[in-house]
Amino acid sequence: MLLAARYQLEELLGRGGMGEVWRARDEVLGRPVAVKLLLAGGIDPSAAARFRQEAQTTARLSHPNIVAMYDFGQADDRLYLVMEMVQGRSLADRLASAGALTPREVAAIGSQTASGLAAAHRQNVIHRDIKPANLLLAPDGTVKVVDFGIARLADDAAAGLTSAGMIVGSVSYLAPERALGKDAGPASDMYALGCVLYELLVGCPPFRADTPTALLYQHVQELPAPPRSMGVELPAELEQLVLALLAKEAEARPDAEQVADWLSAPGGLSTPATAQPTPLPSSRPAAAVGRTAVLSAPATRRSRRRDSRSRTVAISGLAAAALATAGYLLFQPDSAQVAAADSPATTQGATPSTTDPASSSPAASAASPPPSPFAASGVAVDTPAGLSNDPGVLFGQVSQELSTAAGEGRLDPHLADDLEHKVSQARDKLAEGREKGKDKTKDVRKRVRDIRHKLADAEKNQEFFSTPEFDRLLDHLASVVGETD
Repeated sequence: MLLAARYQLEELLGRGGMGEVWRARDEVLGRPVAVKLLLAGGIDPSAAARFRQEAQTTARLSHPNIVAMYDFGQADDRLYLVMEMVQGRSLADRLASAGALTPREVAAIGSQTASGLAAAHRQNVIHRDIKPANLLLAPDGTVKVVDFGIARLADDAAAGLTSAGMIVGSVSYLAPERALGKDAGPASDMYALGCVLYELLVGCPPFRADTPTALLYQHVQELPAPPRSMGVELPAELEQLVLALLAKEAEARPDAEQVADWLSAPGGLSTPATAQPTPLPSSRPAAAVGRTAVLSAPATRRSRRRDSRSRTVAISGLAAAALATAGYLLFQPDSAQVAAADSPATTQGATPSTTDPASSSPAASAASPPPSPFAASGVAVDTPAGLSNDPGVLFGQVSQELSTAAGEGRLDPHLADDLEHKVSQARDKLAEGREKGKDKTKDVRKRVRDIRHKLADAEKNQEFFSTPEFDRLLDHLASVVGETD
């Protein structure tokens, strides 16, 4: 197939949510290229806008460690990008086939990736989805950062190409601030890079869990096991750097230029004599810096769900999990209890060789989560596994599940808009009550009742197909606010 009378599509390399990637040949310049082709048929305007933004974003970046973009256009109602063809394979493929890498290999990969990210960050471009699959390794060892498809210009808030409150990125590499619903920043990319370097050294990501929700909880609340405590032999400086990148507080992480300097310094990881970067945080940076907001720890009891609700549709994993903690900071009371994390000197079981990372959880000694503002009304609430007793968090989850259901065709889009408006109103009432000390419990309960009734009616009319998890979420929200109808 000849595209735009110039690019001969030769081999389909992959297919994703937005389109296809082809190995192609530029017939004019006689060179191999990669062509990203937006899927035809019913092109969503927002998808097309994202595609164009990817072209504009990638075009403004010129760096040896960022895949180059050559051309962009439209042919036969299909948008396309023409990019540098990288001969090699992704780090995800490398990990799958050969397992963990040597510290020297990891340092080289980390240095190049950080160098590419530094160039992007200087242009106010945040990648937002750094992961092994988006890092290509050429035969000569060159690393190329690819897929700026969900990147966003940090200085272009008007872009607005993701829904408000939507968390974008791969959950295994998602920074704590992203899990809490905050915007991505350069430090979010650095946290993701820390997760990647950890995985390259150890053979698995720093956090693993059975559900995306539990995984996000770990990103926010738990400390990674130091690689050397897991039997990995590596320089202490490299371990210190990786753990610094995994700091819970964004401002505690080194930036991309610092990481590139440290990892590319002559003599290994020692700081170059001509450079004076900020000293690395201690080997347990996540525990040593600042105060960490506490999310409700997963419990063991599951709430009873109403028998009338549908059990037929399985919930989408990442979309629901990525929003399990969205909205937490927005609705966290000013007086919310927080846990001051233990310093390295006082953390029990700090000896790497004897601590079992799977059984050691900082959440076990954390302070209790903030009480529900409805507790004063005498509402007794049992916390189901993975859910919070903070209605602000729960409203965030409901809003995101409504968006997910509409996107998957399980909920009428117009009804979804109406319900999300009601959720927003309930959030506003809740926030107003917290800020001004007013009793808004009746207003919040009324809106929760309306939401449940509308969903029940929609389900009867086959305009909505629920999931067991969403039923459980709604039941728990109703219990928290004291809505019993």
